[in-house]
Amino acid sequence: MKNLALLSATALAATSGLVFGTMQAASALSWNWNYSGTGIAASGTFTTNDTPDDLGFYQISGITGTRNGETITGLQPTGTPIPGNEPFDVDNLISLDPQQLTVNGFGYSTSGGNYSNPFFASFLPTPGYLEVFSAPPIVPGFENLGPEDSQLPINFSATIITVDEPTSILSLLALSALGAGSALKRKKSSTRYGTHKQIEKVS
Repeated sequence: MKNLALLSATALAATSGLVFGTMQAASALSWNWNYSGTGIAASGTFTTNDTPDDLGFYQISGITGTRNGETITGLQPTGTPIPGNEPFDVDNLISLDPQQLTVNGFGYSTSGGNYSNPFFASFLPTPGYLEVFSAPPIVPGFENLGPEDSQLPINFSATIITVDEPTSILSLLALSALGAGSALKRKKSSTRYGTHKQIEKVS
């Protein structure tokens, strides 16, 4: 019985460790995002921290996806501008609020050597989202946008992807606890039954 109890405790401890490990590992959130405009179609995923700042924005730490068929190759470092749009630094922030991007927006590069910076244009008569697109040959400075570059209105949307793994592991923990309790109960019942039979035999 002691061995069974020890085994049950060990199983529970191991499962608990798995749950806590999963909860710690889930400190990052995954998002789906997309935007479109005239001649523009971009979509993919973000990785962010799991806690928003005081204004409700999450920090983007990773990005995947495509823009007009080109693979996104990297996130523009926070606090720097995409090449060709100096000096407008990106802050790589995203929110679940109706205004999901800041006036700085996020930036990324593509496999074609191009760069993009979607942001919220609060300065427009009717505020909305714009994308600054910078393509080779790239000349530093936003005032040097060439015919290959653009700044166009877009419709932008991003949502957090629901992840069920932690819930599944919590369920596994509950089932393990139930199974261990049932096994221990059966063992105790068997022991009592054996003692009763021995008493009858002696009598």
